[in-house]
Amino acid sequence: MKRLVLFFACTLLLINSPLLAQSISLKQTVGLAEVDPSRVGMSTERIAKIDAMLKKSVENKNVPGLVALIARNGQIVYHKAYGMADSEANKPMGKDAIFRIASQTKAITSTAVMMLWEEGHFGLDDPIANYIPEFKDATVLDSLVAADMTYTTTKANKPITIRHLLTHTSGLGYGVIDSDPRMKKIYAEAGVTDLFTTEDISIEESVKKLAKLPLHHHPGEKFTYSESIDVLGYLVEIISGIPLDQFFKTRIFDPLGMTDTWFYLPDAKKDRLVKIHKKEKEQWINYPVTFYDPDYPIKGAKRFFSGGAGLSSTAKDYATFLQMYLNNGQLNGQRLLSRTTIQFIMANHIGNLWGEESYHGLAFGVLDQKGQDKGGNGSKGTFEWGGYFNTQYFADPAEGIIGILMKQTQGTVTNDPIGKFRQMIWPAIID
Repeated sequence: MKRLVLFFACTLLLINSPLLAQSISLKQTVGLAEVDPSRVGMSTERIAKIDAMLKKSVENKNVPGLVALIARNGQIVYHKAYGMADSEANKPMGKDAIFRIASQTKAITSTAVMMLWEEGHFGLDDPIANYIPEFKDATVLDSLVAADMTYTTTKANKPITIRHLLTHTSGLGYGVIDSDPRMKKIYAEAGVTDLFTTEDISIEESVKKLAKLPLHHHPGEKFTYSESIDVLGYLVEIISGIPLDQFFKTRIFDPLGMTDTWFYLPDAKKDRLVKIHKKEKEQWINYPVTFYDPDYPIKGAKRFFSGGAGLSSTAKDYATFLQMYLNNGQLNGQRLLSRTTIQFIMANHIGNLWGEESYHGLAFGVLDQKGQDKGGNGSKGTFEWGGYFNTQYFADPAEGIIGILMKQTQGTVTNDPIGKFRQMIWPAIID
C-alpha cells in the first residue's frame, strides 16, 4: 500500500513538474490546420458574412485582390483568396500567394533580438555604440540650410540604447518616408538606403551611413517611426556572426516551418509573388519603378537584408509566426522565447507617448483597456502591425484569435476592407 501511495505521489509530482509540463505542451502544439469554425467556438454563419464582405470588396474594385486568414486556438477557421495577383496579366490570387510584408518584418527582427537577449549577449539598456561604434557621438538636428545641405546639431543628451531602437524612441528617422522634409533631404544626401533595394549594398553599409546623421530628438523623448529595426538587424548579424537571412532561416523560419518567408525568393517560388497595384481611372494597374523597383524580392544584387522592411511571406506563414507568440513562445515542438519574455515584450515600453488606447511594446503595437472598450479591435493585449504595401495583422491572446489580411497596393485605397474584417471577427465568437 505504501508503495502504491508513493507511486501515485511521484506520478503527481512529475505531472506537475514544469519541465514535464513544458515537454507535454511542446509535443501537443502542432502547426496550424484548417477546421470547421464550430470546433473552436466560432460561428460558421458569421464567418460566411466576413467572406461575403471580402468578396464584395474585391468585386467593387476597392482592392485588386487579397488573401484573408482567421485562426482561433491554433486552428485556421477561414483562409480564402479573391481577385487578382496580377491584374494586367489576369492572374488570379491563390491562398499561397507571396506578399511583400515590409514593416511586418520588424516583429521578426525584434524576436531575433530578444532571442539573443535571452542568451545574455547584451542588456536592453546597453548603448548601441558598444556594438556599432559609429553611433558613439550621436547628435540632434537643430537647423538645415537646404541650399547647400549644411546643418547644425546639438550633442545628444544620452546614448541610444537597444531598448530605444526596439521602441522607435531612438530619434532616428526614415529617410524617403520620413515625416520631416529636412530628414528626407539629409538621408538622401548621405546615401542611406531606405526600406528595400535591388542595389548592391549591405545593411551594414547603410547603417554605418545612418549612424553619422543627426537625430530627430534626444533618445527616449519621443516616438519616431524609423530605421531603428534595420540597425537591430545589423546587431543580430554582429552578435550571431552570420547574415540576417541565415539567422532568420535557421533560428526562426525552419523551426516554425515557415517555408515561404524570405528576403529574396528562390526561383521555384518567385511566380507566386503578387504584383504591387495602384488605381488609375478606376482600374488597378501594376505599380511602376519609383525610388525602388517593385520586383526587388526576385531581382538585383539580393544582399540588402532590411530588418525593418525586407521580407516577403504568405498569410499562413505569418499566422504561424503569430501563433508562436500566442503559445507563449513555442510551436511545433520548438521554443523560440520563454513565456516570461513574451510577457515582457508585450508590456508598455513607451509610457504615454502614444496617448490612450494603445502603446508600443518591444515588437508590436498593443491594445490597452481603453482600446478594448472602444470596440471592434479586440481584447486588451491584442497586438498588431502592418506593412507599406497594405498588409495587416492582429492577434488577440485573450481570445486566441489571429486575423491577417494581405494585399499589395500603393496610393490611396478607399473603402479598404480591413476595418470591417477586423470588426466582424470578434462577434463571430460564440463560445
